[in-house]
Amino acid sequence: EVQLVESGGGLAQPGGSLRLSCAASGFTFGMYDMRWVRQAPGKGPEYVSSINTGGGRIYYANSVKGRFTISRDNAKNTLNLQMNNLKPEDTAVYYCETTMYGRSKRGQGTQVTVSS
Repeated sequence: EVQLVESGGGLAQPGGSLRLSCAASGFTFGMYDMRWVRQAPGKGPEYVSSINTGGGRIYYANSVKGRFTISRDNAKNTLNLQMNNLKPEDTAVYYCETTMYGRSKRGQGTQVTVSS
């Protein structure tokens, strides 16, 4: 069974940092491009960042560029998102996601709240 399990969310102050992780299982992680998306209350899903299978192609949404860093460890089947200089507008549920057989697959998400 394909599973994506996010962790690392929590409460951070503006300007603070959090590191999200996504543990993947049930599929050959290293063969799939991965991404992070987020969804704030009352809003639709928002693309955050993506990384290709080998980690050599990385993209960020303009809203997080320069503050967030995506990475992956194919040996550990893990996707990471280092988030620095957090802003209140980063508050959302964060999901790791991939596409399999033309369909999006995501985990249960982890809540990130940025507030003083």
